[in-house]
Amino acid sequence: MAGLNPSKGEQRRQQMLQLLKQQGRITIQEIIDQFDCSEATARRDLDLLDRKGEIIRTIGGALFDGISPIREMPFAEKKQHLWLEKEAIASKAVELIEEGDSICLTGGTTTFLIARELKQRHGVTVVTNAVNIAMELADSEGIQVVVVGGVMRNKSFELCGPLAEKTIAHLNIEKLFIGVDGISAEQGITTYSELEAQTGRMLMSRAKHTIAVFDRTKVNKASLFSIAPLDQLHACVTDAPLESSMDAVFEELGIQRIYGM
Repeated sequence: MAGLNPSKGEQRRQQMLQLLKQQGRITIQEIIDQFDCSEATARRDLDLLDRKGEIIRTIGGALFDGISPIREMPFAEKKQHLWLEKEAIASKAVELIEEGDSICLTGGTTTFLIARELKQRHGVTVVTNAVNIAMELADSEGIQVVVVGGVMRNKSFELCGPLAEKTIAHLNIEKLFIGVDGISAEQGITTYSELEAQTGRMLMSRAKHTIAVFDRTKVNKASLFSIAPLDQLHACVTDAPLESSMDAVFEELGIQRIYGM
């Protein structure tokens, strides 16, 4: 039964996937060298694996999407993935911010882009526990920046821990824009870090409105640590309509859905 034998291309893609599982990421050049194929073939193989949902394509290669929720990508890696979609999410999120608002931005690539969109605005106070977001807004004369102290996590640039919690306890936030690593009906909003989850919960307790911002790859996924159940959210901004079952849950809970694409 020759039809059951995988083709040379299928064998190569399976070997590529195994390599990705082992090392977490791969470049186009590594594929060319490892499998003795052309650049066009390497890109086509990655595109096929991406469409099957087994990997995440980046500018120069791919990351393993992973069934395990343990692996956390550093900020620099996250920046390579769905950048245009995240810019669209950020643009929609900024439309929710009015002059006189006190808002909060947690760490993350999407929230970083919200900060970038805000730079030309005036009369807004931004609370953040992310060092890179504070630096992005440092030269914005119309924005007052309040930085929550704490111990910095290298992968997300977020400040967490007891020092952060002492500051947060005295804050009154109008709108919290929270980045998440996973969102699902069962586990709610989740993240890779226990410290970030605790800080996120405290920020939510001090915010009048909590708005989750995330791209479509985070939907129906759960990371290791829970931040809060879905009923704690007031709105979400994402890049694509939610699938019907997830959308029904949001509708039942009265969570506003806003789409950036």
